[in-house]
Parts: sequence; structure tokens; C-alpha cells
Amino acid sequence: MLEETTRGKAGSTVVPLLVIATAQLILVLDDSIVNIALPTIQRALRVGAVHLPWIVNAYILAFGALLLLGGRIGDLWGRKRTLQAGLGLFVLGSLAGGLGHSTGMLIAARAVQGVGAALTAPNALALIATTFAERKTRDTALALYGAMSGLGIVVGLLLGGVLTDALGWRWVFFINVPIGVLVLLGSRTLVAGNSHRGQLGALGAALGTGGMVALVYAVTRFGEDGFTDPVALALLAVAMLLLTVFVRTQRSSRTPLLPLSLLRDRNRAGAYLTMLLLAIGPMGTFYVLTLYLQQVQQFSSLRTGVAWLPFAVGIVLGAGLAPRVLLKVSPRYVATVGALLSAGATLSLSTISVGTGYWTHLAPAMLVLALGFGLGVMALTQAAVYNVDPNEAGVASALLNSAQQIGVALGLAVLAGVAATVTAAHRSTQATAAPALAAGYGTALAVASALLLLAAAVGVTTLSSDRRIREAGVTVAVGG
Repeated sequence: MLEETTRGKAGSTVVPLLVIATAQLILVLDDSIVNIALPTIQRALRVGAVHLPWIVNAYILAFGALLLLGGRIGDLWGRKRTLQAGLGLFVLGSLAGGLGHSTGMLIAARAVQGVGAALTAPNALALIATTFAERKTRDTALALYGAMSGLGIVVGLLLGGVLTDALGWRWVFFINVPIGVLVLLGSRTLVAGNSHRGQLGALGAALGTGGMVALVYAVTRFGEDGFTDPVALALLAVAMLLLTVFVRTQRSSRTPLLPLSLLRDRNRAGAYLTMLLLAIGPMGTFYVLTLYLQQVQQFSSLRTGVAWLPFAVGIVLGAGLAPRVLLKVSPRYVATVGALLSAGATLSLSTISVGTGYWTHLAPAMLVLALGFGLGVMALTQAAVYNVDPNEAGVASALLNSAQQIGVALGLAVLAGVAATVTAAHRSTQATAAPALAAGYGTALAVASALLLLAAAVGVTTLSSDRRIREAGVTVAVGG
């Protein structure tokens, strides 16, 4: 009955597919598009060195910390409505960023973008199931969603370089406005599903959100100031305290922000942990190799973006191949193989030196890295949302997004810290900076490979091989 209603409401699938894919694309590319413009922004607005990282971190902090809340709001108030509100906020934040005339205004605009992204991302994933009734179409939508998760980073670098050089830094913000408005208009074709009565739970929302803000903030500070930063350590302690109290309150709450039953399922909990570790590797590698290309190989910003095209190809191949593979192989083995492929690629990349060839070494490894990541993300998405209560589909999706976003932030912090430490140690014995930088980046990539091997180990030991998971696809959330 629900599938017939959904099919009737959805009508043509082309526009909804474009809406969900483009929404995910603009949210992810905003992680990287501003990076390219940072030197220009710093000169134009005279941004101090201490404040410059917050033009990036304000977005990551708001996005990562509020994802769980955004998913729960969608469950209670309607996912389509929440997605539209999030897109509206994202567009307004982008407009304010483009018009920004001070550091404070720009950082505030980035935070507003992050809030909008946190409302949009988990509900876009949950809406896939309510909008697309047929398994084949759902798998296509899921493949596009997964592809955009990695492709957005590369598109952000390319677009950021082109826009900054051709039109000025403000257009890395303004570009989101027309695209966001079109996506907002197209979102009317999405099938809303049913909202569920209930209360958000003020205490749980405050504790959970506060704990996530402290955690993500601590991770970003570790990346900036190292692992002995007292402020970051204090924030980490606060985060652990708040999240511990949060879990205790959720056990007795009638309207929990986080239904703990989601985490009692070993398969689902394993999917979240594997996703966190999987995101650390490729996204941290992305950051390290981008610096390597610019600082060691002396690539320009635009050339660096173009150099990442093999990564984009790998993401598309992985996301496109995964639905077919998952029809025959359980997510447990697909995720494990994906993590192992990415681990092998980063291990190969860890041998970089000043004279490493792009076409003979870097490009093939980039492609394999992304292929593994694309396969892994798709498999873990299917595992994480299998057999979820329709009333909790938004939260289940938000937890997966949160794991990935925190993994990205953690990857940047860990690998940047390792690279900086090793580079500093080598500079005392190197006549020039380039070999020391290459040594630091190579060591960081070896750490990324180890983390990806850990992701493979967690995946193969915690994920279920139950054939019903692959047979179900993403039908689990159709009740939303």
C-alpha cells in the first residue's frame, strides 16, 4: 500500500534524483571550496592567522555537532519540511558569506551554513526511501548520494580555484545561492512520508548537542594546536562528561533524542564505528596529499584540483558498482574489501618523495583509494539503516552522517598532527624544506593506512553477513 502511494506521489524520478544528489553535493563541497580561497580572503579582509582556520572550522563544527539533532527533528516534524528549512538556512548563510565585510560576519555565516547542512543531510538520506518505491531506483539514488559524498570534495577544489581566479573569493559563497534555490524548488517533488508525534526532549537535546559541539571543537583544536593543547583536552573531558550524562538520560526518557536500541544492534553499531574509521583514512589522505602537491610538487590551486580527478572517477565507479555487488555479496564483505583497497592505496602513497611521479604513482593510487571508499560507504549505509523502525530512520541516518563527519574532522586532526611532528623532526637534518615535508606527509599516510586496516578489521568482525540485509537494500526506512 505504501509503495503504491509513494510511487503515485513521486511521479517522475529524474527531478527527485537530481534534488537529493545536488543537495548532498553542495553540502559536501562546502567542506573544501572555501579552502582554496582562504589566502585571498585573508588578504582582502585582513583576517588574522588565529581566526583564519575558523572560516573552515565554523562550518565543520556546526555541521558535525548538530547532525543528530537534525535527524531527530526530521523524524518528529517531517523530513521534507526539515530538509527545506535546512536548505533555506544554507542559502541564507551562503548569501551572508558572499556579502561578508568582516571576519566575524564570515565566520557567523559559515556557522549558519553548517546548521542548514545539519538539518538537510540526514533527512536527504532518509527521504530516499520514502520517495523511491522501486528497489532499482532506490539503489540508483543511494549510489548518487554516496558518489556525491566524495565527489563534492573534488568539485569544491576545482570550483573554488576557478571561481576565485575568475570572479573573486565572494563567488565561492554566491555560487550556492542559485543552486540552493533550484534544489529548494525541486524538493517539492520529494515524498514527505509521515511525521511522528512526540517531543524533542529539551534536556536530551541540550546535553547531546553540547557534547557533540565540545567533541568536534576539541578535534578541530587538536588539528590546529597539537595533541597536548590544554584547551582541546579540557573540551574533550567536557564532551565525555556531557555525552555520558546524555546516554544516561536517554535510557529513562520517553522521548529520547537518541533511541539507544539503535546502538544495541551489533551490526548497526559496527557500521557506525567502521564508517568513522573509514572516513578518517581517505579524507585525511585527501588533506595531506593536497598539501604535498602544493608545497612539495609546487602545483597551483587549480592544477591541484585537476590532479584529484582520478579520485572523482574512483568515487563514481565505487558508488555505481556497489549496488550491483550488494545484490550478491553482504555489506560485511563489501565494506571490508573497500577498506582494504583504500588501505593498500594509502600504503602505496606513504612512499612519496620529492620526485614522485603523478601518472605512474599518485593518480592510480588516488583512483583505488576512492574506489574502496565508495564501495565502503555504500555498504555501510545499507548495513546501518537495515531493519530500522520507521520512526527512527532520521536518527539512524544522522548517526551515520555524524560518524562520517567526525571521522573527517578526526582524520584532519590526526594526520595533520603526525605530518607536522615528523616534518619538524626532519627539518633539523634536511638542507631544504621539501624533503622534510615529504617525510612528514609520507608518515601521516602510513598512519592513514593503519587506520583503514583497523576499519577493515572492525567491519569484518562486527557487521552481519545475514543475506536479508542485501536483499532488503534501503527499503528499511519506507515508513518515514
